[in-house]
Amino acid sequence: MAGPMDGVKVVELGIWVAGPAAAGILAEWGADVTKIEPTKGDPSRIFQFMLGGDMPTNPVFEMDNRSKRGMAIDLSQEKGREILFDLLEDADVFITNLRPGGLKRLGINFESIEERFPKLIYCHITAYGREGESADLPSFDVGAFWARSGIASLLTTEDSDPPFQRGGMGDHSVAMSAAAAISAALFEREKSSKGQLVETSLIRQGAYTISFDLNALLMWGRTIALGSREGMGNPAMNNYKASCGKRFWLVGIEPFRHWPPLARAVGHPEWIEDERFSDPAARAKNAKELIGKLDEIFATRTLEEWSDVFSSEPDLFWAPVNTPDDLLADQTFSGSGALLDVPDGSTGTLMISTPVDFHGSPAAPRSLAPKLGEHTAEILREIGLSDEEIESMHTSGVVIDGSKP
Repeated sequence: MAGPMDGVKVVELGIWVAGPAAAGILAEWGADVTKIEPTKGDPSRIFQFMLGGDMPTNPVFEMDNRSKRGMAIDLSQEKGREILFDLLEDADVFITNLRPGGLKRLGINFESIEERFPKLIYCHITAYGREGESADLPSFDVGAFWARSGIASLLTTEDSDPPFQRGGMGDHSVAMSAAAAISAALFEREKSSKGQLVETSLIRQGAYTISFDLNALLMWGRTIALGSREGMGNPAMNNYKASCGKRFWLVGIEPFRHWPPLARAVGHPEWIEDERFSDPAARAKNAKELIGKLDEIFATRTLEEWSDVFSSEPDLFWAPVNTPDDLLADQTFSGSGALLDVPDGSTGTLMISTPVDFHGSPAAPRSLAPKLGEHTAEILREIGLSDEEIESMHTSGVVIDGSKP
């Protein structure tokens, strides 16, 4: 159960979500991840109070920081940076999402340390890239990934306000790209014995997310129109409401393949030959009428009943529009491996897993997220410091020893 990253040592200097999430993916895949926090803590610890008031746990922080060991170090002090460098001596990967200027001021940007650690994979996640006029602009994913990349604009209907994204959407997406880049760089290092810098950014991740549209703009000079229920030219690619109030999405993207089974399922096989609906152009021309008819038909049965009807047509593709509660009760979801038990003393805490499995080298979570400085003393002992030195550093504020009461 060690996972494919077993034996890989990772040092994370991350805050909020993107950097910690990238390291969290590697931790879940079996890597030994040491999380370095400022002595006041990773600011994402405040999600517990921002979102939950007096709730006793921090689900957002746990999601990205479980299975790690944690240290709290003041890197503004020289002794603190010496600890970081000692950790990097034995590390395979360094992950950070601090801004380029801050890293340079601390002397821990890639250019400052690449010669000292030639085999290190240095992963830098930024908002807008490492170069250019926006390199040091502060941002979260709602700014760089959602707003500035164009996603929010493309999802905004005429005369309406831009929609809000859900928390961490861009951060978790860019974290997966970072984990993939690190994996590729580790593979390349097996051949060359050399480390390298890998980087990704929220704005690039956003652009890749809407690359259908951006490539159409580059090659055709226009973007792809945003669909609307009433105006869908392909009514077999639309969402509808059952009599129980639950919605579902038909995903009949292939017009010749997916139209006949839909016509049969709604009890109108004659529509297959009806000149109003018999080919894609005719259905597009009469889409409003057809969508209205489908609305009336779908309103006569519950979603459970329609599910039974749809199952008789293998080429009718559809999916329920789940709420989060629906999703957690969905047997398909629970059977997909998306839930896992994270060890929590003598019991376990159910959480969402990372979205991949390794069947030849399966991994399993090892622990909940560390408390602030929980493993500081343990890790300092591993790099050769005495208990007296650790106590002195704790007293002077270089580190926080979270094992102390």
